[in-house]
Order: sequence, then structure tokens, then C-alpha cells
Amino acid sequence: MVSNWEIIGLVSSAVGAGAINAVAGGGTLLTFPTLLAFGTPPVVANATSTLALVVGTAGGMFGNRQYIPAIKPWLWRFLPVSIVGGLIGSALLTHTGNETFGKLVPFLILFATLLFVAQDVFRRFAGSNLDATGTGKDAHFWGAIAFQFAVAIYGGYFGAGIGILMLATLGFIGMRNIYEMNTLKTILGSLINVMAALWFIGAGLIDWPRAAIMTVGAVAGYYLGSHYSQRISQARVRQIITAIGFIISGATFYKEFLR
Repeated sequence: MVSNWEIIGLVSSAVGAGAINAVAGGGTLLTFPTLLAFGTPPVVANATSTLALVVGTAGGMFGNRQYIPAIKPWLWRFLPVSIVGGLIGSALLTHTGNETFGKLVPFLILFATLLFVAQDVFRRFAGSNLDATGTGKDAHFWGAIAFQFAVAIYGGYFGAGIGILMLATLGFIGMRNIYEMNTLKTILGSLINVMAALWFIGAGLIDWPRAAIMTVGAVAGYYLGSHYSQRISQARVRQIITAIGFIISGATFYKEFLR
């Protein structure tokens, strides 16, 4: 039986997570701890959070639908490794615990945030001139594909911060429009989480009542985040993404090492 207070807590965290994911990613760090606080076992909490947020992604995709035609060429290049990596990561979760990997999460998010901040420097250094046909610096392109594969494995396993990791990658390969980048990372992130959610459903790891409650909040949060972020300048959106990255990193460092 889910109490009224628990419903309020689950919906509120899901709304916040959906809005954060629509802008930068990292919403799992709201929903996952909330489920733990209400007594959900860690692996089940991770699986339930994944399912709720991947269903909610529809709100974010709808809010950014006008940018989908522009990112289709990149989407087809990143889609295969995202699907395969998501399956591998979710399979690993069902055979291992979260504790060891949880120690790595603060470092991964901090690294991704620093990459995002310095993406213009990296782009000039790399001299990336990739276009929509995938031509240009092949080493840079295949390096981005390999990194996306690693991000997808991580996303299938836990997933917090994959949006920031993908934004850093997209900036490195030469994408400049933050709204197109957000749309592409939202779609790729949803594909990764779809693979993980299907695996978790098959493994019987979903807490269905809590997943249903959180899905409602996530749909609203994704749509609100994607819709209202477009009313802010690209420079300000980048500042918000950077701030979210450092806040999430600091929170996870505190949780894992200082508390």
C-alpha cells in the first residue's frame, strides 16, 4: 500500500527528474534516492526509476520535436551502439550490486561536466569538422562512437548523468546548437533506458505501483523542462547544465565519501 505522503514524494521527485533530464540529465539522482527512502531495495529502486523515466521521456521528445529532422543523420550513427550498450549494462546490473559502481559515479559526472565546460577548447584542439554525412576526422568520429558505447553500458547499469556525458560527446564532435544536442541526447538516452527497462521487466525487478506513480510525474517534468528551456538563451542553458553537473557531482561525493 502506497501512502499519500509517499505518492507526493514519488511524484515530486519524478517531476524534478524529468525536468532535469530534459535540460541536462542526472534525474536518476532524484528518483533513485527517493525510492530508497521509502524502503525500496536498491536494485529494484534502480530498475523502477529507469522504467518510470524512460516512459516519461515522451514528454521531452514531444517538447523538442521541431529539432528531430536536424539530428536524424547523427541519430542513425549513434543508435546501434546505444542499444547494444544499454543491453550489456542492464545485464551487468542483474549480476552485480550497485555499491562498487556507485563509488565511481561522482568521478564520472564531474569528468563529464568538466568536458562540457571545456568543449569549445576541445573542439578547437581537435579541429573537428564532421558534417552530417560523417565525413571529416574519422578518428574523432569513431572515438565518439566508442565513447557513446561506454556511456550506453553505464546507462544500462545505473544511468545517472548519462545526459551530461552525451552532451560532452556531442559538443566534442562539433554540434553547436544546444537545443539540437538536447534533443539527440534525450532520444539516445531513452533508447538506452528502453533496453534496460525491458531487461529489468524480464528479470522481475520492477515495483509496478511505484513505477506507475513516478511515470505520471516524469512525463510532466520532461515536457515542462524541454518546453521552458527553449525560452532561455543558449548561453544560459549551458550555464544551467554546468551548474546541474557540479551540484550532482558534489551531492554524490558527499553521499559516497563524506557522510
